[in-house]
Amino acid sequence: MTDNVVQVLRERMRQGSIPGHRSDDARVVLLVEGGSSRGAYSSGMTVAIEQLGLLPAFDAVYGSSAGALNGAWLLCGRAERTQHAWWTPSIMRGTIDPVRTLRRRPIVDTQFLVHTVYTEIMPMGFAEILANPVEFHPMATDARTGRPVDLHDAIHDRASLQTALRASTAMPVLAGDPVELGGHRLIDAGVSAAIPVQTALEQGATHIVALRTRRSDELVSAPSRPERLVLSRWFARHAPGAFETWLRREAGRAEEDDLLAAHPAALEIRPPLGSPRIGRTERRPQPLRAAVDVGRQAAWDVLAACVDEPVQDTA
Repeated sequence: MTDNVVQVLRERMRQGSIPGHRSDDARVVLLVEGGSSRGAYSSGMTVAIEQLGLLPAFDAVYGSSAGALNGAWLLCGRAERTQHAWWTPSIMRGTIDPVRTLRRRPIVDTQFLVHTVYTEIMPMGFAEILANPVEFHPMATDARTGRPVDLHDAIHDRASLQTALRASTAMPVLAGDPVELGGHRLIDAGVSAAIPVQTALEQGATHIVALRTRRSDELVSAPSRPERLVLSRWFARHAPGAFETWLRREAGRAEEDDLLAAHPAALEIRPPLGSPRIGRTERRPQPLRAAVDVGRQAAWDVLAACVDEPVQDTA
């Protein structure tokens, strides 16, 4: 399976093809998993793809939650130069602050992240993302139905792109209320599609590269009783149709893993065994910087074979 994907990417790199100008009929997609602070791993993986110049060989980028943010940085060509955000204290503490619960405010402030960090402190290339021939498919979860929603068709300009990024990362309880876009009330993509393989397959993906943020030996557990008690109230008020989807997250993740494992041309890149476990609200610089570095190296080790003469790996 790995050789099949690498072969297609390698041939596209040799030809210098871009979407709309391919000599093959494949649809090669990049799936970027999130997981809040665990997204530091997939961020590092996108840095490797950028350093290797591989992005034009893909036809679409699908991202869930923090994976959508990482995919956006890759699509605007700024994954490497902005990776430091993961270990910059002022950014992480401004985005994730447990003390805010004492003031009845969200622990995770996506408004600050998207509308302050990404516009004033560390500007994201929104115009470049919109103009990129590689499609961008940030995912979210419909609060009414609990189904995954592909926000690609709802993005028309900078404002809708920013809203889509906030919707994809609107974690239940932690990030506050659902976000409205395209006629939907939306919550975090991870509720329904931590790795959006089903949507990608439904849209014709033939070859898949999946950037994962969990090691292969890390299992997803069912919600604990305290979690169910706390989140049941939030879901009842804000996203009643998504509660059952959230409850069955263990089965949902297993189904995604099975789909990837069964696909004849899917390549998964994961943090190697022994890599540190990163919590959803981790904000300490040292473990987050290490996770970015580990993710970058893991992707480089696999994907450098796609390039005839990769730039020197000096990290």
